[in-house]
Amino acid sequence: MTAQIDTSPCPSPAWLPGGHVQTVYGVLMARYHRIAFVRERVNTPDGDFLDFDWTGPGLFSDRLANGQPTQIDQALHKTAAHRWLQDDDWNTLPATPGTPALILFHGLEGSSHSHYAQAIAQYFRARGWVVVIGHFRSCSGFPNRMARAYYSGDTADIEFMLTTVRQRLPHARWHAVGVSLGGNAMLKYLGEHHDSTSWLSSSAAVSVPMDLLACGTQLSDTTIGRRLYTPYFLKTMKAKISEKAKRFPGNIDVFRLSQCKTLREFDTLYTAPMHGYKNALDYWTRASSKPQLKSITVPTLVLNARNDPFVPAPSLPGSHDCSSSVMLHQPAEGGHAAFVTGPIPGHIGWLPARLARFFDNGT
Repeated sequence: MTAQIDTSPCPSPAWLPGGHVQTVYGVLMARYHRIAFVRERVNTPDGDFLDFDWTGPGLFSDRLANGQPTQIDQALHKTAAHRWLQDDDWNTLPATPGTPALILFHGLEGSSHSHYAQAIAQYFRARGWVVVIGHFRSCSGFPNRMARAYYSGDTADIEFMLTTVRQRLPHARWHAVGVSLGGNAMLKYLGEHHDSTSWLSSSAAVSVPMDLLACGTQLSDTTIGRRLYTPYFLKTMKAKISEKAKRFPGNIDVFRLSQCKTLREFDTLYTAPMHGYKNALDYWTRASSKPQLKSITVPTLVLNARNDPFVPAPSLPGSHDCSSSVMLHQPAEGGHAAFVTGPIPGHIGWLPARLARFFDNGT
């Protein structure tokens, strides 16, 4: 059995040509509705923590469960969350069996602040869904407690986040969305745990680097990858690791990391050895989700624009690479996690609507 195929286009406007322009414009200029969250912090079995940002009908970021107004918690002022979740808040969320709910796993250096997370959360929240953004370690605006951080194959944390939200709302009809790095980790998990994920109604992966070797090479070896995109990611990644080095002296070669110019160098020096891999090549090869696509049993949409500057089109999966539970949608236009549509100034409403269509009727 092979994957289903959707050949419909993303209606990218003529005034926004090319994957690079679409990607950058989607991050910096495209319009979307903004939303604020209520944050829950959950301790992990290894002594760390993960932050979950919740929104949903009856749950408000500017007032407590009893209706009392509340100010933005100053500890959260740099995040998209306005206050910490309290026990009474669970009683405000819908308790109806089958309530639709969505967990989103963000991309590299993303968070609930990210444009795609905001657009998707607002879209589904407005339609009565419960939405939660699961943050990878060190991405919620707070440094995590350990020397390790997060990585593209972090299936253990995907499992922990899925288990946590299911425990919080066991009556809900859960869906999952993974964007970029988060999508790769999610797809890898779904393929490796196909016998224990049937409780998920469906999932969707957006702009996913399923072949990490091809995508890492694209970002590390092309001129625009090295000069435009890599510095954007490395700026915050290096800052986080420098902070870790102060707390864990001797574990991290700060000088060599400070000299990194490519993702390959960063992953070889930090990501790979810190998370159980030999080097970037070993990490990119073993953490890729593409080999797991044939094992996925949850109905899953895999959406990748063929002009994505991070993901070379030849590296994208074909129908024979996937199980029949997978639908591949590879429009010619859209860029990376952007999919801007409409007249100037454009918006990113097409993406959440595309996800909703799949979640509603599987097409």
